[in-house]
Amino acid sequence: MMRTHYCGSLNESFIDQTVTLCGWVHRRRDHGGVVFLDMRDRDGLVQVVVDPDTPEAFALADKSRSEYVLKITGRVRQRYAGTENPNMPSGMIEVLGKEIEVLNTSETPPFPLNDEFVNVGEEIRLKYRFLDMRRPEMLQRMRFRSQVTSKIRTYLDRHGFLDVETPVLTRATPEGARDYLVPSRTQQGSFFALPQSPQLFKQLLMVSGFDRYYQIAKCFRDEDLRADRQPEFTQIDIETSFMSDEDIMNIAEGMAVELFDDLLNVKFDKFPRMTYAEAMRRFASDKPDLRIPLELIDVADVLKDAAFKVFAGPANDPKGRVVALRVPNGNDISRGKIDEYTKFVGIYGAKGLAYIKVNDISKINNGVDKESGLQSPIIKNISDEMLQTIIDRTGAQNGDLIFFGADKAKVVNDAMGALRVKLGHDLNLLTCEWAPLWVVDFPMFEETDNGQWTSVHHPFTMPHGTVEDLKNNPAQATSVAYDMVLNGTEIGGGSLRIYNPDMQKAVFEALGIGEEEAQEKFSFLLDALKFGAPPHGGLAFGLDRLVMLMTGATSIRDVIAFPKTKTAECLMTQAPAPVEGKQLRELGIRLREKVGE
Repeated sequence: MMRTHYCGSLNESFIDQTVTLCGWVHRRRDHGGVVFLDMRDRDGLVQVVVDPDTPEAFALADKSRSEYVLKITGRVRQRYAGTENPNMPSGMIEVLGKEIEVLNTSETPPFPLNDEFVNVGEEIRLKYRFLDMRRPEMLQRMRFRSQVTSKIRTYLDRHGFLDVETPVLTRATPEGARDYLVPSRTQQGSFFALPQSPQLFKQLLMVSGFDRYYQIAKCFRDEDLRADRQPEFTQIDIETSFMSDEDIMNIAEGMAVELFDDLLNVKFDKFPRMTYAEAMRRFASDKPDLRIPLELIDVADVLKDAAFKVFAGPANDPKGRVVALRVPNGNDISRGKIDEYTKFVGIYGAKGLAYIKVNDISKINNGVDKESGLQSPIIKNISDEMLQTIIDRTGAQNGDLIFFGADKAKVVNDAMGALRVKLGHDLNLLTCEWAPLWVVDFPMFEETDNGQWTSVHHPFTMPHGTVEDLKNNPAQATSVAYDMVLNGTEIGGGSLRIYNPDMQKAVFEALGIGEEEAQEKFSFLLDALKFGAPPHGGLAFGLDRLVMLMTGATSIRDVIAFPKTKTAECLMTQAPAPVEGKQLRELGIRLREKVGE
């Protein structure tokens, strides 16, 4: 081996030992005729001192520049008093360099990789990703990701799960997002699809008797991207047989508890359970951030007869919703800031943001001008009785601010749920660092714009109740589904699966999938259900999101080695890219000319 130790592994226990290091020059300094090299490898940094007493080594150190690759042999010694660096694991020692070999030189990097790295655009970072990942911050994140997957494998192995790979080339299935298609050369005109998840195959493994399966699987979705979305992502995929939903949640919860305890020294208590209906009612989100104490209060019944039609209209609409959001001590929020929040909710379709500043509650019903007690443009159109009921129901106190949302339920939920989170962060209202929970009992279906039903999760999710219950009232059907939520982010989710052919057929019928279409797309699964399929269920964790949360990164691109941009491009390899005509001809593909060419 070329090296005896990693740079970041050295400490006071190695004093007086001779070591050989290999790595990159992180920083070079020349102080009074002595050259200092901060050497870096994947484990961290160590300071190397080279003095003129070793002329050959000194000359090479003097010529070295940032990102030169060096091999250095020297003696570990205690740093002189006053020169220690307690912020580095190796900060109490240094290496007195005796021999240096330049393994390779380097051009000046397009951006600094040391402490001078500031405000470097993501585009340039992704173009030179191989350099970006040399930075200690990125090295640490990728190392942490490796530790996460190692812990997960150990935990699942210990609980009797088998690591089984499923196909990457499969057939297109309707799972909500567009598939990435792969043309077949041997079956021209036909296409494989890259899997959006291993869902069908892991169910087939349960039918095969594997009982407990897991896989750290690559998944692919051709969809619009955001900070927490990528066209290819990694999922911790789990499936079990002969377990209840509580059993599955307990195994997944135990894994999360152990992971956070071992890697972050964070102790989780038992995760609370909350139904989807309660989460939407209280927080207008199916992934509520419970660190934020603000809650939404329904007031549609109070405002049905209000003269203010902006409230009365949605209050009398079966598909409408009217909510109040009390902000303690919110009177300090300026009118300019309220205008900013009004623009913010407009992103989610809200037409405005009504509010009331609570100055003095006692002035509402005592014959004194209520407008001096409650400050708002809307209170003239709301009766004293309605105002008092809203104050009582929200628990508002003097000095508070009440925001209102009134529109179709979806618009209100999207806008006010997002506003609640923004207020929580803007006003520093977070009550703790971590807040996990399970959200359970999701609706089985949701209605599309054309009045059709679509699956909230996927069409293989087990509903509560019987086949007859599902057929008679699909709108009220709930599923045996569960999502693990952490700090307002869904990090994992799953469900019990349908293992009865009659129930699967009923779900397909509710979704408008006829018998012929079902056989064409899912015949292999439907056939398997006829041959003694066991009760089974599972879930999947988004590895990228989980690591993003645990490391404090702001984007999953910062915890993926070679991510794509928001437009699904790899700037480093210039993918996707055109291919030669010969390859297209072999596939039986001819490209259509773009409009205007």
